[in-house]
Amino acid sequence: MYAARQVADGTDDVSAVTSVGVQSTIKWGRRRASAPRITGRPRLPPTLGELVKSSVENLDPTKVKLTVEVPFEEFKPAIDAAAKEIGKQVNIPGFRRGHVPARVIEAQFGRGVIIDEAVNNSLDRYYGAAIEENSLRPMSRPEVDVTAVPAEKGSTDDLVFVVTVEVRPEIVIPEPSSFKITVDAVEVTEEDIEDRLTALRERFGTLKEVERPAKEPDYVTIDMVAKIDGEDVDSVSGVSYKIGSGTMVEGIDAALTGLKAGESATFTTNLAGGEHEGEEAEVTVTVHEVKESELPEADDDFAQLASEFDTVEELREDLRGEVAKAKASAQVYEARDLLSEKLREAVDFPLPKEALEEEVVRHLEMEGKKPGDEHEPEAREESERLMRDQLLLDVLAEGFAIDIEQNELFSFMVQQAQAYGMDPNEFIQAAAQANQVSSFAAELARGKALIAYLRLVDVVDSNGEQVDVSAVVGEAPEDQTIPEFGQKTAKEREADEKPFDPATAKIEDVLAYVAAADEDEKARIIEAEKAGKARKTLLEKLEG
Repeated sequence: MYAARQVADGTDDVSAVTSVGVQSTIKWGRRRASAPRITGRPRLPPTLGELVKSSVENLDPTKVKLTVEVPFEEFKPAIDAAAKEIGKQVNIPGFRRGHVPARVIEAQFGRGVIIDEAVNNSLDRYYGAAIEENSLRPMSRPEVDVTAVPAEKGSTDDLVFVVTVEVRPEIVIPEPSSFKITVDAVEVTEEDIEDRLTALRERFGTLKEVERPAKEPDYVTIDMVAKIDGEDVDSVSGVSYKIGSGTMVEGIDAALTGLKAGESATFTTNLAGGEHEGEEAEVTVTVHEVKESELPEADDDFAQLASEFDTVEELREDLRGEVAKAKASAQVYEARDLLSEKLREAVDFPLPKEALEEEVVRHLEMEGKKPGDEHEPEAREESERLMRDQLLLDVLAEGFAIDIEQNELFSFMVQQAQAYGMDPNEFIQAAAQANQVSSFAAELARGKALIAYLRLVDVVDSNGEQVDVSAVVGEAPEDQTIPEFGQKTAKEREADEKPFDPATAKIEDVLAYVAAADEDEKARIIEAEKAGKARKTLLEKLEG
């Protein structure tokens, strides 16, 4: 009996394989259950040979045992290829490298070596194909046990292996019509327009150094030193900061307000980044310069300088349109977030235990913590929430048959690079080297799937007016696939197909069922009750 070795963790390749061990498709987080198709890079799914058999046994809602039987005639080409490959790697007197007959290889090294190589080279293909044909979505590394091989000389036995693997549970998405989302109505105020106009004026403003105490929204040049238990843990110098912008640590705005150039203040805060992120530190900030921004007057001259408009009133009307458009976008994305919450509450399904535990550990490791840490309950809650969201959206993405265009993926990754403050080319290269491109494609597909679902949901504002989601996110593609929502799970279908058994129900439930049944069904229930529990009280009522 051969026992397949588990692959080392860390690869994100779909259907990646090392040696005999088979790596499942990308799991959640670093890996995922199924990768969206990226157009422009066609990929045909692996298929089992006509003679190959596979069967699935459900161990629980999130774990299956997959048995694959490969007949000798199907497996023989892999054996021949393995013998040829071994022949390229060995020196046998009397034969040129690469031209050693299979019988000689078998005589020299034994048939087991060839079979082992053949299994190593073919197991991933058969496993991947069986997964595809049985519509399974692996969530963890599979445990593979090769139970039968044609190891003996002249043997024509089948290759048989058994895979135990966690899979994505059945997830039923409710009908979009079951949701009604209410968002705030769009209201453009004069204050909104003034804020936009002020922001535009600031782009053309000039900074002038002042001798007075600093206040919002002054610009200051500062040094900062952070200490924990009296020891310096971080420092910056010569940094420019706009008071009130909120781009630095909490408490700095209050500390800077009222300081003149050359003055310092000390305050306590939680560090926002670095090795000591989240830890409480004593921060000393020193002001070197205080500058205020002198803004140009909001008049016709400014309108001509800053825009294509001749008058400031025309500019204001244009800004009004910009604000309305921005608020309409915010309205739709508010609806998206509310829908995500409602879906999370409405759809219940079990999570694969092993995959979840892996994710909790990964979550803790990213924070520099270990299992058993006091923060583990928080990490577990967050991991569970994220896993539920991702699995649910994966189902939506598959249902809508979401495709990811190459240019979409590129733009998305550029946005991610900007969010991390990285050069896009370096970011994309790093993602490719880490086999994370499919993960980004999956994340993009999830977002598109949620928007596709949102288009079908009733979205109204607080005034009762219909919100045009498509006006913000665009119309659905003409060939958009619409899933069959509200389909029952296999367990529910099984329950529907199974005839009502009075032995499994309470007396009141049996009576309620019979009341709605015809005479033939009533007679069947009476006979079933007599053959089962034969509850006297119930039989008296049924036969009365």
